[in-house]
Amino acid sequence: MPAAPATASVAVVGAGQAGLSAAHHLVRRGFVPDGDPAGRSVVVLDANPRPGGAWQHRWESLRMRTVNGIFDLPGMPVPPIDPEEPSRTAVPRYFAGYEEHEHLPVHRPVHVRAVRSLGATTTAPLLVETDRGDWQVRAVVNATGTWDTPVVPDVPGAERFTGEQLHSRDYVDAEHFRGRRVAVVGGGISAVQLLEEVSRVTDTVWYTRREPVFLPGDFVHELDGVDVERRVAADVTAGRTPGSIVSYTGLIWTDYAVAARERGVLDRRPMFTRMGPHGVVEQDGSSTSVDVVLWATGYRADLDHLAPLGLRGPLGGIPMTGTQVTADPRVHLVGYGPSQSTIGANRAGRAAAREVARFLDGAPVPSATRPQGGRARHAQR
Repeated sequence: MPAAPATASVAVVGAGQAGLSAAHHLVRRGFVPDGDPAGRSVVVLDANPRPGGAWQHRWESLRMRTVNGIFDLPGMPVPPIDPEEPSRTAVPRYFAGYEEHEHLPVHRPVHVRAVRSLGATTTAPLLVETDRGDWQVRAVVNATGTWDTPVVPDVPGAERFTGEQLHSRDYVDAEHFRGRRVAVVGGGISAVQLLEEVSRVTDTVWYTRREPVFLPGDFVHELDGVDVERRVAADVTAGRTPGSIVSYTGLIWTDYAVAARERGVLDRRPMFTRMGPHGVVEQDGSSTSVDVVLWATGYRADLDHLAPLGLRGPLGGIPMTGTQVTADPRVHLVGYGPSQSTIGANRAGRAAAREVARFLDGAPVPSATRPQGGRARHAQR
């Protein structure tokens, strides 16, 4: 007979920047980590084996001086960090210290398989199914990010390519490619950084779907960042799936982008039309031989486990009001849409904790009553 689920008031799923921020603010509002189920309690579930969120998986050569920056988690400033230290060690060390400082006993590794409603209304309890036992909760703050859902375009002939294909998620270092011609595919920040790095040891070709747009000056968060967040928020409020960050921001002339330009490797080609056994077919019908295709094509939000709740709207996205799913006040998404940045994730964690507390107190919040499972046809694919 299956064991009865453990209980808590709120489950925070994911312990990256957004999840830790949400957990901090929930504790500040009186939610006790792994506390008495009869009172206000919060449980934090994380799929990673160690603290650090997705940062622990970044490639070795990604140094702190080249990352876009991390922001202080609430209540504990980022300590001084050697700019030459790999981000894959520096940021997880900070996150681990934060978990200890905040007394957050994160359960890991715990993989959340599904979140289901235990009733027909959006006030019913939720069942969080995991590979290490289930939890019954009243609300979920989802902070699962994107790392586990890399995007690889469906290109005709890809299955016939006899060379190596890998996503930037699996990149380790440039030496792996030495002596082999590499097609780098993608128009984002990571694509430019990997192109610059790999092109130092071998021949590269750069492909993007659209002409890359580089900003003429520096990206100023107080101006440009606010505008980006406004546009992303408009998309998620309307129920549209938010695009990639670079589609809103454009590319920044970072040190590595300037270096790539000066060495002549920012010579972009339009996306190839198909792949063959030994290369790719260009837009003009000509063929280009390559040994490796490195897909630096980004990620999508990791939300498959929420599919049983039927949260998606007719435009394919999840309509949201702030951090709350508009149709279901039990569910908040942080580190998603306008809060994908680290500073945005901090603010989203605070907002989600506030609204979850209001919901559990019975204060009016935007909600909808609908049959259990909702619009299943819009489940995440």
